[in-house]
Amino acid sequence: MIELFEHPLRLHADPSRVVVRPFHLAWSGNGGNRTERIVNAVMALDAAETRAELEVVLKDFEARHWQTRRVFMTRYDEIEAMLGLDGSEIGDEKRQLIGAYFCHEYSYAAAALMNPSAVPHFDQSGMPAGSQRILMSLRAVGEGHISSVAFREGIITDGNQLKLAPEPPFATATDAVGLDEEELPEGPITVYRHRDSTLSGTVIFPITAAQSKGLEDLRLVQFQHDDGSYEWLGTYTAYNGSTIQSELMRTRDFRAFDLVPMSGSASRNKGMGLFPRKVNGQYMMIGRQDGENLYLIKSDTLTHWDEGEKLLGPMYPWELVQIGNCGPPIELDEGWLLLTHGVGAMRKYAIGAVLLDKTNPAKVIGRTREPILAAANQDREGYVPNVVYTCGAIRHGDTLFVPYGVADSSVAFAFIDIKTLLEAMA
Repeated sequence: MIELFEHPLRLHADPSRVVVRPFHLAWSGNGGNRTERIVNAVMALDAAETRAELEVVLKDFEARHWQTRRVFMTRYDEIEAMLGLDGSEIGDEKRQLIGAYFCHEYSYAAAALMNPSAVPHFDQSGMPAGSQRILMSLRAVGEGHISSVAFREGIITDGNQLKLAPEPPFATATDAVGLDEEELPEGPITVYRHRDSTLSGTVIFPITAAQSKGLEDLRLVQFQHDDGSYEWLGTYTAYNGSTIQSELMRTRDFRAFDLVPMSGSASRNKGMGLFPRKVNGQYMMIGRQDGENLYLIKSDTLTHWDEGEKLLGPMYPWELVQIGNCGPPIELDEGWLLLTHGVGAMRKYAIGAVLLDKTNPAKVIGRTREPILAAANQDREGYVPNVVYTCGAIRHGDTLFVPYGVADSSVAFAFIDIKTLLEAMA
């Protein structure tokens, strides 16, 4: 196996990381509903009873969340619009209490933290030579096995050092504007990071019908457009409990995030990795279409992807069951470096690498005979044993920085010398 430097830092699932989420109640028939019943009950409380009940709620939760009272008021505003209430006739305490009844606490990373990707941070100001500010996405799994997207900022150096920005004490969820309370939206949607929230404290939750059971495995890439501008793009899997589809996250400032369903036959599969620029005038992806092999897919748009051409099939024992990509290709002078995952005996996952021709990515120059990383020893145990997996590495000088998931339970970090990696390819 190729020699690499494994950083001692590990990130783990953390049930203490919670956010306040809307608590939705189903509407009932016969002209009434639970929402109206609860609101009417709170409206019937006198001022002293309202204050006492609100104080109980705030005692339990105000220290655990950021701007709790404002969150309750925002949720009240949504209920007011839904029921046609007249807020001018309702006092602040009563409105806060109504809002509290339609919120709940959600531990977004209680079950697992896994499958990270890394890109250059949009702010590189103040970085000394040999250091780079990075931004990572992480798949966080909480109650109901629902996946969401979390972020961490950090710095890597040419000495294989990694320092992550601390998580703020309070996490906040992105939100959308003008959603209908009674039904999940369809199609493209834009969500926004709160103006006072750091990126390391921001979580993107499923919001559309297609995403209702999870946003899985975001593969971030810093994409350079033809005009030289940069946009951060990420493919991910939207899951509704029975079917999947690939979607595209787009942002230029990590304040507003466009979540856009992709069309075309290739988008019905998961694990699509976008090249960081056009090649020969076309957008390109690496993806799976048959659950077994890797394909090169081309398109004239970022949101429509049809069938591609077969690029790679399983070859070596550690990948005989299937292969897939482990993030977007990385541009080197020598070609496109693509991390892959392989599945071998006993469904053991490992990570390898492939080098593609720079002008003709359909041409494979070389691939690793042995895996770079494989589940072993402490990396074997977890929520899904015998799995190591990454959704995207980043080049830093002559080194490859690889954040990777371990047993679908935690996140580890490795640094690999790129020259050594290329020399190991056949």
